[in-house]
Amino acid sequence: MPDPIALQLGPVAIHWYGLMYVLAFALFITLGRVRIKQPHIAAQRWRKEDLDDMLFYGMLGVIIGGRMGEVLFYEPVKYFSNPIEIFKVWHGGMSFHGGFLGVLIAMAVWARKSGRNLLDVYDFIAPLVPLGYAAGRLGNFINAELPGRVVADPSLPWAMLWPNNAYPLHPNPVFLEGLRHPSPIYQLLIDGLLVFVILWLFSRKERPRLAVGAMYTLLYGCARFFTEYFRTPDWETTVLGMPITSGQVLSLPMIVGAAAMLAWSYKVKQKGRAPI
Repeated sequence: MPDPIALQLGPVAIHWYGLMYVLAFALFITLGRVRIKQPHIAAQRWRKEDLDDMLFYGMLGVIIGGRMGEVLFYEPVKYFSNPIEIFKVWHGGMSFHGGFLGVLIAMAVWARKSGRNLLDVYDFIAPLVPLGYAAGRLGNFINAELPGRVVADPSLPWAMLWPNNAYPLHPNPVFLEGLRHPSPIYQLLIDGLLVFVILWLFSRKERPRLAVGAMYTLLYGCARFFTEYFRTPDWETTVLGMPITSGQVLSLPMIVGAAAMLAWSYKVKQKGRAPI
């Protein structure tokens, strides 16, 4: 497991976790410049300056929403008992679901400011998100966050002992027990890379308004629901006699809502009306 600190300059420490966010934002700009050249996107007259503006708003949405999601959805007692920890984002602890809501709000503000249709904005940025998410999960892995469940078969080639002492984020000794799934890597590959490939191919052709944004939400929700089975849950409950984790609870509304939006998008197109 790499050292969470990439570079130490005297009292200043540059963390891999922070560098992964820099990489995520760089990927957003790089993929965005490719996307604006696609014929159906070029017809909407997107500009490089739009990418810069959206990145600024998106950064605020990711950081504020992601942190508040972690605080409210996962560990409210920890953070409200020691509020200064809320601001120590370099220690890790960012909720994707909170960041997702934060970006939706930030893009709504930017769309209003720029006079663009909000649904067009969501469709444009959706394929730019998954690789950034993958970079974030790599940062989680380096930080020894999001430990996996104990493997059923210890002979699994990539099973690992979770390095509880690699970084003082998870003092619970249970994380030292048994060989575990490298769950952040699963999420990097499935929730990030696999979703990106499918969505990028889907978005290369013109689709009904909102279809690309809804497809991303649906793909991510399904992928996250699956990969949660391999991750030690922050909390777990039982629904209809079956265990369900915190991440799965938060993903279910995404799956149901996205499926409804996708169906609505194509239904509206068939009727010859453009969504508002």
